[in-house]
Amino acid sequence: MSVAERKNGWEGVVNGKPKIGQVSERFRTTRLEDIQAFTDMTGDKNPVHYDEELAKKTPFGKLIVQGGVTTGLLNACVAEDLPGPGTVFLSTELKFIKAVGIGEKLTARVEIESVRDDKPICKLTTTITDSVGDLCVDGTATTYTMALKGL
Repeated sequence: MSVAERKNGWEGVVNGKPKIGQVSERFRTTRLEDIQAFTDMTGDKNPVHYDEELAKKTPFGKLIVQGGVTTGLLNACVAEDLPGPGTVFLSTELKFIKAVGIGEKLTARVEIESVRDDKPICKLTTTITDSVGDLCVDGTATTYTMALKGL
């Protein structure tokens, strides 16, 4: 059966069709090694990530991890948990509210806001908070989930 012939756009999706209000959370404590790994992948050598003396003089007052390190937890939420395996981002809108330093425990959270019936597309609310509950990243995302069963 072709994708065009499907009446249920969620047919074959590993976790099935999600429900509005469902939530997934992922946790991670940031490490100095995260900064280096992200630099190795992207080439981002911004001194606010490496030069402790300079970083102390910035409005952040400390070394901070790259935004991609912080938001990478959202990738794991959608690809592993909700909507789950086969999910990719179609779009994201992220607002960076508070910088994240080394040794901070983060909580990434996605919540299903809307679900299409005809296509495996969801709109999500996305947030990342630190260990004291302060909002670090606030945003939305639209995802597409591929049917992996039977491939």
